[in-house]
Amino acid sequence: MSVNVETLDKLQRKVTLTVSAENVKFEINKRLQRVARNVKMDGFRPGKVPMDIIHKQYHNEIQQEVINEKVGRAFHDAIQESGLNIAGQPIINQLPVTAPNEWQFEALFEVFPEVTIGELDDTEIEKLTAEVDESAIERTLDILRKQRRTFNQRPADEPAADGDRVTVDFEGKIDGEPFEGGKAEGFQYLVGEGQMLEAFEDAVRGMKTGESKTFPLAFPDDYHGKEVAGKTADFLVTVNKIEAAQLPEVDGELAKQLGVKDGTVESLRGDIRKNLEREVKHRLQGRNKNAAMDVLIAKSELDLPQVSVDAEIESLMQNTRADLQKRGVKEANTMELERDMFKDLAERRVRLALIISTLVQQNGLQATKEQVDEHVRDLASSYEKPEEVVRWYQSDRKRMAEVEGIVTENNVTDFILGKAKVTEKAIAFDELMQR
Repeated sequence: MSVNVETLDKLQRKVTLTVSAENVKFEINKRLQRVARNVKMDGFRPGKVPMDIIHKQYHNEIQQEVINEKVGRAFHDAIQESGLNIAGQPIINQLPVTAPNEWQFEALFEVFPEVTIGELDDTEIEKLTAEVDESAIERTLDILRKQRRTFNQRPADEPAADGDRVTVDFEGKIDGEPFEGGKAEGFQYLVGEGQMLEAFEDAVRGMKTGESKTFPLAFPDDYHGKEVAGKTADFLVTVNKIEAAQLPEVDGELAKQLGVKDGTVESLRGDIRKNLEREVKHRLQGRNKNAAMDVLIAKSELDLPQVSVDAEIESLMQNTRADLQKRGVKEANTMELERDMFKDLAERRVRLALIISTLVQQNGLQATKEQVDEHVRDLASSYEKPEEVVRWYQSDRKRMAEVEGIVTENNVTDFILGKAKVTEKAIAFDELMQR
């Protein structure tokens, strides 16, 4: 058949589809007869329901079903013949009847764009590097010790200091009036660890057991409690108990608690180094990948199919609602989210997906089975039973497809870094971890 594809805009296309009315009617009658042979209806024996009743009850439903199938097949054939690569689903509308034996429909849709990628040889990329030094291991040990700390009550004459666990009563008022969430009894928190606003921390630090103090506290303008954000409250705080932290020694006992098989400090430090090096590797890969992708975007020209952007926005909104629900937000599934909040990220993701797909096809950068298997083993290596984690990945095609996508992106990153003019820049371990 001859297919006439009309260009409406950069990526928007229109195709007119013709369906034989006689073929539709023939198929409808065939299906109605099939229904009549099998339908069960009160007052009639099977297969004996009059056709006028069958027609009245089932005709409209079957007609819509047949038309959808015929139009869908016509659209599929038209796209196959034209060789178009469509993005998303078409919008199909029926046109006014101009011939007694033909029904016409128009299909409106978008096609994927042509992607032009410029030369990468003249681009400059700053590739980050970082090392795991002894101080990083010491800080990690401190974190592990804090996670296992115990507390002993301080004598009454010793003041609260950073690291102590304090138990307090407090009440805040704004213009002399209490406010929701501004009062608590027997409230515990760790001094100096950012669990309270700085003004509250400063007031309690140095107080002794049994002491009370009144102090002003200015809530930040962006404070999560909107009713008090940007306002100043007067707080009365009383310290009921102060407990000093006791950290475990770095010894064989700690090593055993942390799952080190031979229970030695040397092996413990070795495990920490190995885990930190793995984390550094992944973070550097992420940072350097973003830098490479920024260059790739800057060097590419393409139009974005709006249907793909809209689908990505919907996906981001669903993920946001799911995340909010996990955090305990009760109305997460029904709350209003502004689509514009997700537009820039959605456009970047769609743009990158199209560019990466083109680059992969042009340069054979698709992940190999060996690369995917190696990446899975690397992911599993940080677990106590890595072989079980490997089986967990391999048992699900979706999980393996996600790994394949990550490895392919890594191949693209390596390809770009291999083409561009790369300057290495060493950054501190702390800076890499903070980001």
